[in-house]
Amino acid sequence: MADPLDKATSKAPATLGEGCLSRYDPDDMSPEDGTEFPGAAELWEQLQQEPEDPPKPA
Repeated sequence: MADPLDKATSKAPATLGEGCLSRYDPDDMSPEDGTEFPGAAELWEQLQQEPEDPPKPA
């Protein structure tokens, strides 16, 4: 496992947009810039199957 402090000094990917629309440029990112989340697809499917709560009257 790599030292987590090594990432703190690494170069951040370029950004696109300004202010609240600022985001990382996907073309400048590499697998080293992200995080592993092997259960993402399963979580997404589970969240899509859950029924929405009906709105409560005021």
